[in-house]
Order: sequence, then C-alpha cells, then structure tokens
Amino acid sequence: MKHGFCLVALVLWIATLAAAGWFFVKGWTATGTDGRTEILLAPAERDQVLAEMRHLLKAVDGVVRGLSEPQPDRRAMESAARAAGMEMAADVEPVLMAKLPLPFKQLGMSIHKDMDGLADAIVQNETPQQLLKRLSSMTARCTACHDMYRFGTAQ
Repeated sequence: MKHGFCLVALVLWIATLAAAGWFFVKGWTATGTDGRTEILLAPAERDQVLAEMRHLLKAVDGVVRGLSEPQPDRRAMESAARAAGMEMAADVEPVLMAKLPLPFKQLGMSIHKDMDGLADAIVQNETPQQLLKRLSSMTARCTACHDMYRFGTAQ
C-alpha cells in the first residue's frame, strides 16, 4: 500500500513538473488569425505588457532625440536608456511571466539588458554612430518580435 502511494505521488509530481515546464516554454498561446502567435492574457496583464513596450519606445525616443542635438545631453540620454534597463524588468509578476512564451521572454530580457548596455555606452562617450548601431540592433529585435507575436485576451 505504501509503495503504491509513493509511486502515485511520484507520477503526479513528475506530471506537475512536466506541465509547468511546458507552460514555461510555450506560455498561454494560440495561433492568431493573422498567423502570428497570439499570447493570451487577462486585460490588465495585456495593458501592463503594452505599457512596458511604450516605456521602451519612449526610452529609444529619448536617446534618438539626444543624438539629434548638436550638443547631446548625455545625462538625459543615459537616464532614458537606464530607465528601460533590467531594473524595469525586475518587478514583473511571476504569473504574467509564466503566460509568456520563452522566446518572447528571451527577446524582452535581451532588450532590457541592452538598454543598460546602451546607458553604459553613453556614459563611456561612444560615438553617435556606435550608439545608433546599438539602437538598430535593439529595434530589429523589436520588429522581429512584433512580426511573431500579438496579444489577445483570455476568455
């Protein structure tokens, strides 16, 4: 009897881990009507992710505006980039992160990490061309992500 109970408990434990691993990688997704992967979120979660994306876009805008000036305000540029760095990503709710597919999470985290790298590069006085090259790498990943994913609301 005891052996049977232990075996059932082990099987349930393994099944739970497998399901959690599956959802960690796949997230809560479906195929969208336009062929992209649709990430299914509650309306408040969707709003949170879209607000984060707007914040990232504002950070890019802050750096680009600075680069367009004859005498760039590097402190303002650094502040804009740093505000979208890894610290911004630190407070995302675990339940929301679990719903996002792994490649989406990887792209997002790489952008936050590179925003910190961009802020460091601004402080280190990299040339405008070097900074634009960094930005170009980031925006290429943004457009690739937008080409692959869309957000929907879970029913």
